[in-house]
Amino acid sequence: MQWLVLGLILFLGVHSVRIVADDWRNQTIDRIGLGAWKAVYSLVSAVGLGLIIWGYGLARQSPDVLWTPPLGMRHAASLLTLVAFVLLVAAYVPGNAIKARLGHPMVLSVKLWAFAHLLSNGTLADVLLFGGFLAWAVLNYRAARRRTPAGRDDIDDEDDAMVTATRGSSMTATVATVVVGLGAWAVFAFWAHGVLIGVRPFG
Repeated sequence: MQWLVLGLILFLGVHSVRIVADDWRNQTIDRIGLGAWKAVYSLVSAVGLGLIIWGYGLARQSPDVLWTPPLGMRHAASLLTLVAFVLLVAAYVPGNAIKARLGHPMVLSVKLWAFAHLLSNGTLADVLLFGGFLAWAVLNYRAARRRTPAGRDDIDDEDDAMVTATRGSSMTATVATVVVGLGAWAVFAFWAHGVLIGVRPFG
């Protein structure tokens, strides 16, 4: 469990710099350069993510069950993750109305993904993993909403795809976003989740 916790501290910690120390981040970029900042950021993120995956895998071998969610929560989680996939795609498709309306679809996607998995899982490792990501997403969304488009968002390495809202939108881009999101969800839910995670949401 300690490796999972350490991974969460590293991964979510480096992704929280803009939330708790934006001025320090800007000063550090000015001092060491954007390339060096991105290199350190990417390295810490990769190490943290690796520890999260490894630590969660170890914790699943001898789970500490806190509660057993009712079967209906799996259906609720499936619906929420479907919406999360559409929001995730919306962060990257130019000109879609979802991003123009919400402004921060990737953070909202993480919120729904984490909340959905808290509904359908009841082990200590699940609470740490998904609860940690949910808390980060809530705080990050609030911080992103307070930031203005001016300043250094043009060089932001973790928020540039999910913070800058699209000013114009088209029906074609919006429909494409929904279709790709639904397709990606279907592939992951019916195949990739079982292959990668070892759990098949639909049996």
